[in-house]
Amino acid sequence: MIPRAIFLPEHEAFRDTVRRFVAEHVTPHHGQWEKDGQVPRSLWHKAGELGLLLCNVPEEYGGIGGDFLYSAILVEEMARAGATGPTFYLHSDIVAPYLVDFGTEEQKRKWLPKMATGEVVVALGMSEPSGGSDVQAIRTQAIRDGDDYVVNGQKVFITNGHSADLLLLACKTDPTARGRGVSLLLVETDRPGFARGRKLEKIGCKAQDTSELFFSDMRVPVANLLGEEGGGFKILMTQLAQERLVQAVRAVAAAEAALEWTRDYVADRKMFGQTLADFQNTRFVLAGLHAEVTAQRVFVDRCLELHLRGELDPVTAASCKLVTTDLQFKVMDHCLQFFGGWGYMWEYPIARAFADARMTRIGGGTAEVMKQIIANDILPRPKRAG
Repeated sequence: MIPRAIFLPEHEAFRDTVRRFVAEHVTPHHGQWEKDGQVPRSLWHKAGELGLLLCNVPEEYGGIGGDFLYSAILVEEMARAGATGPTFYLHSDIVAPYLVDFGTEEQKRKWLPKMATGEVVVALGMSEPSGGSDVQAIRTQAIRDGDDYVVNGQKVFITNGHSADLLLLACKTDPTARGRGVSLLLVETDRPGFARGRKLEKIGCKAQDTSELFFSDMRVPVANLLGEEGGGFKILMTQLAQERLVQAVRAVAAAEAALEWTRDYVADRKMFGQTLADFQNTRFVLAGLHAEVTAQRVFVDRCLELHLRGELDPVTAASCKLVTTDLQFKVMDHCLQFFGGWGYMWEYPIARAFADARMTRIGGGTAEVMKQIIANDILPRPKRAG
């Protein structure tokens, strides 16, 4: 393996803490959480107690004040263990930055410390039944009525939707506009008019609670507006590079783990008087995958360096997510094949990793959206017919 030069000793000490946490509190129970369709709140409390939540949020708001590498370490170690249930990255690295960067002082002091301890779990309400990637076209409306917004609409595919105490909700405060009509509201999920639908049954990431949400004349104070009215789309765009980098970090770490599981399996599995590892096909396929994953590891680490300096641009982030998540699925497909029939059994980590990997080419923006972002940067925009 190529040495990774981006981590300092304090980062590696944090990694040791994360690995112990995963080994003791996550791996032994993850199978049951997959059956339950969610992780228990006690896990969030334990993560908060160990300082694993809101790692790069300032200490004055309850975080540990670290850089993004602490978050990346947590994402990597969860991915290596096949632990897709605890969605700490969504809580800490997608929603929390919006509050840090755009929340009022009152909003930050009210919510961030509770998020850091795991007392409050958050979700991001963007995707709707009519579409997920085109945020400007959302239909959920929040119409001003005195000191409140009255919210009507629905969301779907909402991770943490069933367990969230707080929802960062994207809605239209001006239904006649596209991007300029989008606003963000901080919504407590115990408000009248808010309802959770069913926990959605997915082909993978089964321990994540993913839900549909409904809003019927739900009143939300204007004080819960994040940023300016009509400024929600611009706010959402500020964190997309980090969100896509998180997916890339997960993808490469999961691919590395799958290669390790497969290497160990083929070295022991006997067939036709020799091990699977003795066959040239096995050796060449795994060698090729190893080389590709190593190359993407270097790319991800370079993107992490750029992100730490505030220089990771949207096109590079989209490129990184595109190639790493495509490779993740390729690795899972080839590795599962080496396990034969056992690879199709849910009890084997490779089977769950194969199913889980399908999501990463959708979440955080589909592969097709990533290609569109890249194409718009390197090619003239297509002319519209007529």
